[in-house]
Amino acid sequence: MRINKEGYKIICISGAVCVFIFWLIYHLLVSDSNISLLWVSAVLLLLFWFFIVAFFRDPRRVRIHDADLVFSPCDGRVVVTEVVKETEYLNEEMLQISIFMSVTNVHMNWVPVGGTVEYFKYHPGRFLVAWHPKSSTEYERTTTVVRMASGRKVLFRQIAGLIARRIISYMKVGEPVEQNSVCGFIKFGSRVDVLVPKDSELLVEIGDPVVGSQTPIARLHKI
Repeated sequence: MRINKEGYKIICISGAVCVFIFWLIYHLLVSDSNISLLWVSAVLLLLFWFFIVAFFRDPRRVRIHDADLVFSPCDGRVVVTEVVKETEYLNEEMLQISIFMSVTNVHMNWVPVGGTVEYFKYHPGRFLVAWHPKSSTEYERTTTVVRMASGRKVLFRQIAGLIARRIISYMKVGEPVEQNSVCGFIKFGSRVDVLVPKDSELLVEIGDPVVGSQTPIARLHKI
C-alpha cells in the first residue's frame, strides 16, 4: 500500500505517541494479575495506528482522459445536485455537484477536467459539519477554476468539515493541469463541490457512491 506524502509526519507522530502510551501502560498499570490489559492495549493502539496509516493511502488508479466528461474529484457519496448562482468568480448559474467524504474514504483529491488554472483562492472560515448547506460559503475552503481548451470553465471547491482542519492544494494560477491528476488532500473528513456549466448532463444522483478520478459525474454540452 502506497502512502501519500501528506501523511508521513502524522503517521510518525501517531506511531511515537502509541509507543509512549504502551510504555506507560506497561510500566505503570500492568502487573502479573492484569497482564491481559497489556495485550488489549497493544491491540487497540495498533488498530488506531493502522487506521491512521490507511487514511493516508495512495491508491493506484488508471488516469482517464475524456474532454466531454467531468470526473469526481474525490471518493465519497453525492449529497447535493442543484443549480446555484456562483458569485465568487464566474457570476453565473452553474450545476453544482457536492460529494461528502467520510473518514474511511481516500482523502486525495483529483482535478475533474484538464486545462489551465485560471483562478485559485484560499478562504479561511468556520469548521462545522461538511454537509451543512452553508459549507460552500462560510467554511474554510479553496476555490479553483480550470479553463478547458474549449473555453469552458469548471469550478471546484475543497471544503473543511468538523474534523478536517487542514486543506492542501497544489493548484497555481496559470499552470496547466491534466485531467484526473492529483490536485490536493483534505485531512480527516470533508466535502468537495464541483460546479459545471448549467447545460451539462448530470450523470449521478443524490446518494450515489463515487470514486475519485474514475466516476464521471457530468457530461459537458458540446460547443
